[in-house]
Amino acid sequence: MIPVASIDDMRVTAYRHIADPDQLRDLGLFVAEGRLVVRRLIDLQHWEIESILVTQPAGDALSDILPKTTAPVYVADQALMNGLAGFNIHRGCLALVRRPPTPTLDRIAAGPLSRVLVLEGVNNPDNVGGLFRSAAAFGIELVVLGPNSGDPLYRKSIRTSMGSTLSVPFVQAAQWPGAIRDLRVDGFTVVALTPAMTAAPLDEIFPHAKLALLVGSEGAGLSEDAMRAATLRIRIPTTPDVDSLNVTTAASIAMYHCFAETRG
Repeated sequence: MIPVASIDDMRVTAYRHIADPDQLRDLGLFVAEGRLVVRRLIDLQHWEIESILVTQPAGDALSDILPKTTAPVYVADQALMNGLAGFNIHRGCLALVRRPPTPTLDRIAAGPLSRVLVLEGVNNPDNVGGLFRSAAAFGIELVVLGPNSGDPLYRKSIRTSMGSTLSVPFVQAAQWPGAIRDLRVDGFTVVALTPAMTAAPLDEIFPHAKLALLVGSEGAGLSEDAMRAATLRIRIPTTPDVDSLNVTTAASIAMYHCFAETRG
């Protein structure tokens, strides 16, 4: 590991921007935070890591995995790391990673994909991260980001997902709701999740060979255009005292039901 003794060391200047996602994006970077996330980042081996910054205790905890990356690993004391970031990095571990361009979904060619999660307007990073974590748990092969969806490579989204945004592939919907129609043309049953009482109860939905689960934002839910483009609508029955569930909770229940064969 390479010692860093000054906040003005040019080798770690980019870490000053970790609290500014727009600046990081302009630099073509994103940041991964925390020992578990950085461990997963290195273990995946397909991300281009610019550098890693750790405290000595974090470096010691990652000593088995750090030799597997060719990126420079800088070690600094906690006060210097906090000074660079502008806030307390209590996990003592950061990585700057080259951000690749996000591919767009125009059409999915006939192939092995059978489980897709589609987001519309889900921009809260806790929800984005939680959805990716559940997607990884239930074997989702692709996440489609519809309009106004949050950035899966935002620092908090990555952390909340426990690193799942680094492993579950995602694409941007170039057209909306055209992306939903493209999925249907490619043989997917697109199931819109809604609390509306006019929707069919979840337990009436049977497994489909190719299924895309469509979920919307907190509060507003799915747009009418998105629901009209879907194949069908489902709801999760609840007691009369609760009109809806958090999107991550609802989507997780639906994924568990729809992709039951993934249960271990």
